Amino acid sequence: MYSPNDTIQIALIGAGGMGQGDAQLATSLPGVKLVAACDCYDGRLEHMKEVYGKETFTTKHYKDIVDRKDIDAVIIATPDHWHSRISVDCLNAGKNVYCEKPMVHAIEEGKSVINAQQQAGKVFQVGSQYRSSLMYQKAHELYKGGAIGKLNMVEAWLDRNTAIGAWQYTIPPDASTQTCDWLTFEGNAPKHAWDPKRFFRWRNYRDYGTGVAGDLFVHLLTGLHTVTESEGPNRVYATGGLRYWKDGRDVPDVMLATMDYPETPQHPAFNLVLRVNFKSGVDESFGVKFIGSDGTMTVSFNDLDLQKVPRPDEFDSTITSFAKPMQERLKKAWQEKHPETTVATVPHHDNQTFSSGGSNAHLEHHKNFYQSIREGAPLIEDATFGLRAAGPALLTNESYFSGKIVGWNPQEMTTA
Repeated sequence: MYSPNDTIQIALIGAGGMGQGDAQLATSLPGVKLVAACDCYDGRLEHMKEVYGKETFTTKHYKDIVDRKDIDAVIIATPDHWHSRISVDCLNAGKNVYCEKPMVHAIEEGKSVINAQQQAGKVFQVGSQYRSSLMYQKAHELYKGGAIGKLNMVEAWLDRNTAIGAWQYTIPPDASTQTCDWLTFEGNAPKHAWDPKRFFRWRNYRDYGTGVAGDLFVHLLTGLHTVTESEGPNRVYATGGLRYWKDGRDVPDVMLATMDYPETPQHPAFNLVLRVNFKSGVDESFGVKFIGSDGTMTVSFNDLDLQKVPRPDEFDSTITSFAKPMQERLKKAWQEKHPETTVATVPHHDNQTFSSGGSNAHLEHHKNFYQSIREGAPLIEDATFGLRAAGPALLTNESYFSGKIVGWNPQEMTTA
């Protein structure tokens, strides 16, 4: 247990479903206390007092949080278009920051967050919990150990059969300009007349959100980069469309993307295929499948399946048209050159499955954040990692809307 003097006092900025979930996990840890909350809807501020006590400070203006000297860290779970601005302001005020993914609404905002983190010397964690998943850490170990041979392709997907929990959020009956601070919500976004759909279902609109790319592709890219230690792709192309959820939204509900990853000292060149489908006809399914020369490794949030596949005899079938002595000569020469690829050298037990054993990656992600604040523990997902995951994801939107292939410099984190 920690003494009162060692308690980390936190504030939540953006008290929607994800924000309140983050706050609950954070305050389940010893020595973490929530003392303030900010949101643009009265009903959520009322609920924060119900959960954390009537003495909890609440406000609709995040700068009231920035100005408080008794707050050590903030959780930012606002709509995407507020992420970078609030992050920079909080870092500049000497506060540690846990910012939900995607780290930025636009790629050009990323460097300001990285610079603010470096200058402030504070802890900044991006909230993409795949980075803390035991399964992706195990996959990294197996991949680095050569379990699937030479990587040549990755398939990643996140399919759902419902929009509930993704963007079809409930609009409360009391939603109005009396209970919702519409002007503060809009911030620097293009101005519109009051619209409760835009306020509560902001993920449907590019003005405030980043669509399925910023919401879900970021998770898949985080897992991929964790396993391969990649800094990112150098080419991105995306397609898709509004196939089912024609609810006024201006971002697709089906999205497909391909990315080219160049060769680096950490990994060979490979291709990535990404998919999100919100009317998939099946229950939620997500994972990342690493396809190599000697097998495949499929990783979900709680499970990992490793399949070792020996390469077949690479004989051209036309050698059977040669005389038998020539056939035998060719086979012998090939076997002498590739003795390790015979079936006998790949034992059956190399096919393995692993389970997270009930480990909560989301909770582990918060543990890392507070350990970094308190003990200086190595941070698992800083602003640079966050931009390298968010950048390619956001470029899928650019490619989708422009219909063009988009270049990306993963080292400099700029469009190319």
